[in-house]
Amino acid sequence: MHPLLKTLLLCCVMIPGVAQALQLTATRLWPSPDYTRITLEAPQAVVYKQFTLSNPNRLVIDLEGVETSEVLDALASQLTPDDPFISAIRVGVNRPGTMRLVLDLKTVIKPSLFQLPPLEQYGHRLVVDLYPAQPTLISAPATVTVEPPPPARLGGVPFARLITVAIDAGHGGEDPGAVGASGSHEKNITLALAKKLKQKIDAQENMRAVLTRDGDYFVPLTQRVIKARAMKADLFLSIHADAFIKPHARGSSVFALSENGATSVAARWLAKKENDADLIGGANIDVKDPFLKRTLIDLSQTATINDSLKLGHAVLKEIGGVNTLHKNQVEQAGFAVLKAPDIPSILIETAFISNPEEERRLNDADYQDKFANAILNGVKAYFSKHPLTAPARLTRYP
Repeated sequence: MHPLLKTLLLCCVMIPGVAQALQLTATRLWPSPDYTRITLEAPQAVVYKQFTLSNPNRLVIDLEGVETSEVLDALASQLTPDDPFISAIRVGVNRPGTMRLVLDLKTVIKPSLFQLPPLEQYGHRLVVDLYPAQPTLISAPATVTVEPPPPARLGGVPFARLITVAIDAGHGGEDPGAVGASGSHEKNITLALAKKLKQKIDAQENMRAVLTRDGDYFVPLTQRVIKARAMKADLFLSIHADAFIKPHARGSSVFALSENGATSVAARWLAKKENDADLIGGANIDVKDPFLKRTLIDLSQTATINDSLKLGHAVLKEIGGVNTLHKNQVEQAGFAVLKAPDIPSILIETAFISNPEEERRLNDADYQDKFANAILNGVKAYFSKHPLTAPARLTRYP
């Protein structure tokens, strides 16, 4: 190459504002009931501009320095008719050196765009979240104005109202969680187990269950807590499948929140790993967090943690009849997803997905069924000793 030409090319690279040709390495579309997420992945950060148009409603994103590619064109093929916010996706060259992405919208949206640095298996990511412009309350089955049913009984103890259990399937969407030796994703196993557990809880005369996610999409940790509180949950159960660097680790565990540090090095490490889900899954750090960035709440939080430990002990005892226990006691650490100040909350590590034998069991429908039964029995045992006395939060619904 001629020295002068080489110098000119180098200057183009170094001068701010001169875009370099860039091809996206992946595009992903994650619809969910609350929002739709688009992820654009590239070897380096993508420079972009955005604006909205009305009549009809559209979101326009100009990707500067990005070249056309099959990866970008394939984004439209990921769209399904039941996406709650997007009706069509169009991609084309807006001007030399700029690709334009146009999202035809079904409704007025509030977009949130942010960048994520490389992390684990991902390169640079531009995240596009589409929220409804007029947020609606988190959906819950409508109550009906009928006479309350007669009090249900469990273990000889009467229950005067319906118990609501929030079930949190760990990870999801951009965040696969741990990956097993045979390629199983934690996010899929936790969702399958959560759905089974919900069916079993809903079949109880005095209980109902709500899921923090019911599909393959990411829910930020604080939003899981907010959802549980919006549903007026009486309990919060977060379902996970552990992993370790060596395949011999095995067994199930139960964790609760701690006010005074972790009860073990392993618990502290696990809490950090689970809390990092927001970094992997893609939470916007500019959004204010009412739970994770504050100190624990005085006596009300202490009482909740005490109840969480009682719940944890009851569940641990039951799952010990289904699988080997990794630890025989409930451990504690600063798990972000357990920080609801007024809901007893536990995190259940069902087994080690990194253990080939346990990975096979976690994918087995019969084992999932037994494990879900064990969790349910633990919850029932907890309420048989600690019946609810507060007024009904939700009446029975059809």
